[in-house]
Amino acid sequence: MTSAAENYLREYHDRKPDAMSVLIESGRVTGDGRTSYEVLADRVAPARRVLDLGCGDGALLAVFARGGAEKLAGVDLSSGQLALARQRSELAGAELRHGRAQELPFEDDSFDAVVSHMAFMLMDDPEEVAAEAARVLTPRGAFAVVVGGPESTGATPVFLELARPLFREVPEERRATYTAERRTSNREGIDEVLAPAGFAPVSWEPYEIDLTAAPDEVWTLCCESYYSTDTLDDAQLARLRSAFLAETAQLRTADGRLPAGLSVNLAKTELLE
Repeated sequence: MTSAAENYLREYHDRKPDAMSVLIESGRVTGDGRTSYEVLADRVAPARRVLDLGCGDGALLAVFARGGAEKLAGVDLSSGQLALARQRSELAGAELRHGRAQELPFEDDSFDAVVSHMAFMLMDDPEEVAAEAARVLTPRGAFAVVVGGPESTGATPVFLELARPLFREVPEERRATYTAERRTSNREGIDEVLAPAGFAPVSWEPYEIDLTAAPDEVWTLCCESYYSTDTLDDAQLARLRSAFLAETAQLRTADGRLPAGLSVNLAKTELLE
């Protein structure tokens, strides 16, 4: 049975099936030049059998496909996102299943790597997710997730500072519904969740996704970075956009671009034998 938070995420992503991949693929990791999807895929190389939890529209799995992975699978709550994933030519042979990461429809010891990009931190009952990941992984298999970080730069924190008062104006019945779980957003909490399932302590790699672009594009990317923006009405959005563009005018570069960064952390571990 799905929770209120899972129902909210499913409905949101059914309406906006490519929102997350557009956000992530619009930016490059600062000082690296690759997308965050590419960095995550590199950290579990040379895995050839890969499962993506919360696979969305298949953008991350497509990176693994281009890298030569032989078996690809994904699970997601959103039928809309899975429909887009199935349209990707790279994923013609992938096993894409509608469902929950807490109840994986795959056999034991099926994968060399289980990954998740900006989804693990939103999942209910993470101990169940960890147990299922351990079940489908081979011994010494990799488990790697990207989760949101607390610090962002440029226009991004300005957006959030201006948006928070408006988020509080939204009637309770219209507010974004999130899981009450918070451990899966920090290193110590992730270790606490994973250890009982047999995983080693995680390595922890913070980095920033550079979203610098034209002001209107940064505005759109900031909106897609926070689910609560979707709960604002047209008048609130207009107020927020006007204030955002005014407050960030002094941050623009000489060529008119607006600096913005999204902070994330990559946690990686392996299943002990």
